[in-house]
Amino acid sequence: MEGSIIQGERIYLRPLRLGDIEGNYPKWFDDPEVCKHNDHIPFTKTKQDFIDYINKVINSKNDYVFAICDKENNKHIGNISLQKINHNYKNAEVAIIIGEKDYWGKGIGREAWQLVMDYGFNILNLHRIYCGTHEENFGMQKIAVSCGMKEEGRLKDAMFKNGKYGDVILYGAIKNS
Repeated sequence: MEGSIIQGERIYLRPLRLGDIEGNYPKWFDDPEVCKHNDHIPFTKTKQDFIDYINKVINSKNDYVFAICDKENNKHIGNISLQKINHNYKNAEVAIIIGEKDYWGKGIGREAWQLVMDYGFNILNLHRIYCGTHEENFGMQKIAVSCGMKEEGRLKDAMFKNGKYGDVILYGAIKNS
């Protein structure tokens, strides 16, 4: 994956890199609105935490984390990953965060999701890509369905967010289905 760039219509995906911690990227995880429905732990991370994380994923064979960048201005606006890649079973989990709120509701998440699913199925030769999301994360549910994923089940009270337990809805897609 090193150095590869995946081109979309309005965005491109590139590997997350250490220089990304100099931008807004670390601030996304301190924003309660950005992290409202995801499973990021609500505490401030240090610069070293981000350095350690990025070094880990740069060297990982099981976690590919891409920066989502605006083609017009090269701004790093979010991340999308294929993580927990199981090379034996040919499956992976997709996860996304759009940290720059002025890009919300513009189809950027959907475009990034489609690009990473295409990469997973056609470059990594995965058979199945899946995700799970909080029952109140309607944006991610909409993206998953619009990108061809089917609801596969529900984990009752599996996530504690915003002071209460909520279900995690599971989605999946099979290559060529």
